[in-house]
Amino acid sequence: MVRWIPDSAETEGELLKALGLSDTEELFADVPRSVRVGRLGLARGLEEPQAIEAVDKILARNRPYSGFANFLGGRVAVRPIPAAVDAILSRSEFYTSYTPYQPEASQGMLQALFEFQSLWVELTGLDAANASLYDGATAAGEALLLSRRIHEGNRFLVPASLSWEERSVLANYAAGHPIRIEEIPFDGATGGLELAAVKAALASGDVFGCLVEVPNGFGHLDEGWLELRALLGAIPLVALADPLALSVLEPPGAWGADIVVGEGQGFGAAPSFGGPPLGLFACRKEHLRYAPGRIVGATHDAEGRRAYTLTLQTREQHIRRSRATSNICTNQSLLALAFVVYASLVGPSGLRSLQADLAEEAEALVRDLSKVPGITAPRFSAPYLSDFTLEVAGHSGVDFLRELARRKVLGGVPLSDPRSPGPSDPFRSMVRAAATARGQGRARARYVRAARSLLAGGGAAV
Repeated sequence: MVRWIPDSAETEGELLKALGLSDTEELFADVPRSVRVGRLGLARGLEEPQAIEAVDKILARNRPYSGFANFLGGRVAVRPIPAAVDAILSRSEFYTSYTPYQPEASQGMLQALFEFQSLWVELTGLDAANASLYDGATAAGEALLLSRRIHEGNRFLVPASLSWEERSVLANYAAGHPIRIEEIPFDGATGGLELAAVKAALASGDVFGCLVEVPNGFGHLDEGWLELRALLGAIPLVALADPLALSVLEPPGAWGADIVVGEGQGFGAAPSFGGPPLGLFACRKEHLRYAPGRIVGATHDAEGRRAYTLTLQTREQHIRRSRATSNICTNQSLLALAFVVYASLVGPSGLRSLQADLAEEAEALVRDLSKVPGITAPRFSAPYLSDFTLEVAGHSGVDFLRELARRKVLGGVPLSDPRSPGPSDPFRSMVRAAATARGQGRARARYVRAARSLLAGGGAAV
């Protein structure tokens, strides 16, 4: 483009020589060629209008999720967002100063983050929350490390229904420590935790923490959660919870959770917002000094006025790295603001009403899909809210969803780990689907027709 003056070949050669490289390709040697984008097919030397036109043609090949019958489940939620959320987020006093790197952050932003923390505390039933983390998976990783600061041991228990992506993040957090992440099997009928397996794991000792999901990785509710506190004793219990589900369920803190983390993207941010979503983190007061991330506190100034400040700052920039509780040195303040604005606009009764609507839509989807030969819906008998697991006879979940996408249906997310495919994978034919909006009658009908055509061997698009 004409506004950019590139280095000459001579200058580029000097730079490469100083770096000890023969060409620029060596700079990217560690990036597999299979994931490189290349030049996007753009001709060299385009002027700005031509470049914009060429890029627009490339972007026109995208297929936005709004053009599909959408039943995606899992952590990334598709929910109606009031227009006022973006209007408030776009105000310059928030949009240009949403990351308070220092204690001198504005009182307005600090108050918004304090309100965000207070909301997550109310939903979880715990004592204190931080000002957010990068996403739900890394929040779970930080909960693993906090659990080990609280209790000695090298074994961390997780449900086998935990998604493979989150298990991978936990494995990365455990790397470099003598930590073993062990899976607790699920009951084949209900999908819930095998409490006998939990007891057996605890009996062998060296367990420093246990994680559960609310709802679980299959989208279902598990009565076994209520018994874990008594089984674990002093061992920390971590709940990875959906904030919308907590608007209608008993708070995890009430049944013994010591740490509650979650993914907050579904409160005020579209799936395509970009970057990491929003990690939620709360814990009991006695563990707060060992918790990660920023914490906004409320106090009074010298004149007795309400004031807010960052407190208990445990980031590595402020103290010796050997004493830092986390290497996460920022937070998702803009999305935390979206979270609290969304929750404030919708209100407690609105959140409960939304969850009830989604539960009705999910029940309707189960009823329709269960009539399709080859589909078992739901796969498990435990109650569910918005999400549930279905099983497809004779097909892998990945292939089933890929074929549905060709028919403009996003049928859910596969539960199998693509890194270990094979007929022995217990999740191979399982799919987690979800209701995403009220009034999905036409979308459900498309899903049913597409699934029926696919499983009957039909190849025509629906």
